[in-house]
Amino acid sequence: MRNIKLIVEYDGTAYCGWQRQKNGLSIQQLIEESICRMTGEESCVIGSGRTDAGVHAIGQVAHFHTSSLLGERNLLMGINSLLPLDIAVREAQEVDPSFHARFDVRSKIYLYRICNRPVRPALDRYRAWFIWAPLDLAMIEGGLDLFRGRHDFSSFCSTHTDSLDHIRTILDIGVTRDADGMINISVEADGFLRYMVRNIVGALVDIGRGKYSREDLAGIMAAKDRSKAGLTAPSQGLFLKEVRYG
Repeated sequence: MRNIKLIVEYDGTAYCGWQRQKNGLSIQQLIEESICRMTGEESCVIGSGRTDAGVHAIGQVAHFHTSSLLGERNLLMGINSLLPLDIAVREAQEVDPSFHARFDVRSKIYLYRICNRPVRPALDRYRAWFIWAPLDLAMIEGGLDLFRGRHDFSSFCSTHTDSLDHIRTILDIGVTRDADGMINISVEADGFLRYMVRNIVGALVDIGRGKYSREDLAGIMAAKDRSKAGLTAPSQGLFLKEVRYG
């Protein structure tokens, strides 16, 4: 059996998320169906992790096993020809049989985009969170270091998260603003809890609005209580940017 690694990008607007669901259409399902039509085999496509409904990906990584002798380029072009236009496999590469898209992950980088200007976006309406009131970028930057390092992120994950262990390590977090008013928040960590990035972004927006101070944010982190942290940023601004291995 060959082990094929995929790098996938997608617009998650129309889907219930990456993982197969009984009540909706997922990215995983459509890729598996396309591979089956190409190879004649039913394959399980294993992703680096789940993305929720409405969340996008620039570099989701997945793998599947196949006995098909089709070349890498033939697989790539054939799968893409069968996928809808809002999902694309960017790379298909045969890798070592031991490679596992989920278990071998060293870190992931998520990007969150906020359109912060007086007028709502047209082209980015499903790819950014629109906030018309000006956000104080210096205040946001002043709170970033509280997230860096190894912490208990119980205040910044869903109360319905699957993981009992809420300790994660944020390796890097940064924020920039471009000339068009797009604020980009990038977070790299060794793992993420459900809604973790969106809850962190929500807290940073509250700092930028002047609702929270840096001291307030430190208290929220220490409380280890989701109810203390406030709003969850909407899904459409979130992108899985990169998955890093070994």
